[in-house]
Amino acid sequence: MAKALIVYATRAGQTQDIAQYIAEGIRFTGSDAKLFNASDVKKEEDFSGYDAYVFGSATYHGEMMSTMKTVLFLAAKVDLAGKIGGSFGAFGWSGEAPDRIYDTMANIFKMDMVGSPLRLKSALLQGGMVMAQDYGREIGKRLSAK
Repeated sequence: MAKALIVYATRAGQTQDIAQYIAEGIRFTGSDAKLFNASDVKKEEDFSGYDAYVFGSATYHGEMMSTMKTVLFLAAKVDLAGKIGGSFGAFGWSGEAPDRIYDTMANIFKMDMVGSPLRLKSALLQGGMVMAQDYGREIGKRLSAK
């Protein structure tokens, strides 16, 4: 069974909620999804054994959370080229974090990115839950096709 790793950095729990709905969407397609808080990812081995990687962070003062920056620096040591990838995040005013994560994954890690970054104010507003599940389904479909 194909497996996806979802790593999120959250301030108020919104990004964690989005991560859980993305995981549901992946599972709806028959693939497995494992979630980690970014602060729990400590070593390169934490990235091994997955077919897709989905990273997300809340945007705080126009930046991604520092724990997600640490995850990206650690992920840079692992060969993720060609792996399926996605990015997401919650935001209040701006929402740059998912875009910066996406660009890092696409341009530096050379990953096979799904669509565009998922940017939501909340999983509970304006259909956010369904949008997050659909994002997960898109990743799951890619996993099924490999």
